[in-house]
Amino acid sequence: MNNPELLKEVSPSDSELKEIIVNYVGEKLNPENNEITVKHIIDIFAEQFPEFLLALAEENWINGYTQALKDTEFVHKKNDNTELHNTEREKQQ
Repeated sequence: MNNPELLKEVSPSDSELKEIIVNYVGEKLNPENNEITVKHIIDIFAEQFPEFLLALAEENWINGYTQALKDTEFVHKKNDNTELHNTEREKQQ
């Protein structure tokens, strides 16, 4: 699965840190069209600051896993209530 957000050009004008990062990545990669994308920045961070990306990835994984467990619990409770309701209705008939 490819995320189209990775190919968006990054404008360095939003903040001082963003400007520093975009300029650094631009100097390192020197792309022909002078456009720096999110993917370019991720590639440089992965190469030179992997512990930062690893911490983000781990946090996202934990949050996703936790949400999946909550969703599963919700679905099971909903199914249990539906089965209980159907069983009570059958008894009344």
